[in-house]
Amino acid sequence: MEISGFEKMTLTDYPGSVAAIVFTQGCNFKCPFCHNSNLICFKNGTIDENEILDYLSKRKKMLDGVVITGGEPTMQKDLVSFLNKVKELGLKVKLDTNGVKPEVLKKIIELNLIDYIAMDIKSSNNNYSVVSGVSVDLDKISESVKLIKESGLDFEFRTTVVKNYHTLNDLLGICEFVGKDSKYFLQNFESSSRVLDANLKGFTKDELLEMCAKLNEKFPNVKVRGI
Repeated sequence: MEISGFEKMTLTDYPGSVAAIVFTQGCNFKCPFCHNSNLICFKNGTIDENEILDYLSKRKKMLDGVVITGGEPTMQKDLVSFLNKVKELGLKVKLDTNGVKPEVLKKIIELNLIDYIAMDIKSSNNNYSVVSGVSVDLDKISESVKLIKESGLDFEFRTTVVKNYHTLNDLLGICEFVGKDSKYFLQNFESSSRVLDANLKGFTKDELLEMCAKLNEKFPNVKVRGI
């Protein structure tokens, strides 16, 4: 795989687990608020996967699992092979995805190569392509949501909420889309030097909690993460 980042331990990115994080290079979206914009371009990774696997092998008694994120991991042609090697070490796998490759999700679910899926839902259908920075096939997004919900695996949906792009109505549309029984997290946008658009703003804590409270009137599994 093309890997450009590796974090040896995290207590927050894999719910309930101590994990390492692998960052793949390359993404088919160009979200203006992306904090990993250096991973968008498709180019050669800078880290040998064998170095990572060697580290995981030595530390597998200290770790519960590995988070595969990006970039967009499902764009990696060697994803299945890498996941097999991680699972052979006895580690759990959490996959972060934008859901644009349902055929890849289907394959790795059927092969029992993942234990937890986190899918980013960019916006309501009307604004999906605007927020993603590219034209998006919404049928593929819908197919991925359906696959994840029917997988029997632990999963969550989440949205990075940006004041410039998201309204309460957008979030209501997302909630209808993923269903009231799904775990759905709101993650507030925070600006940094790495985002593509320096003019974007997040919500205040009170604004975010107020929107969550309104969503909870119909969708009890909506929560705010990170505040």
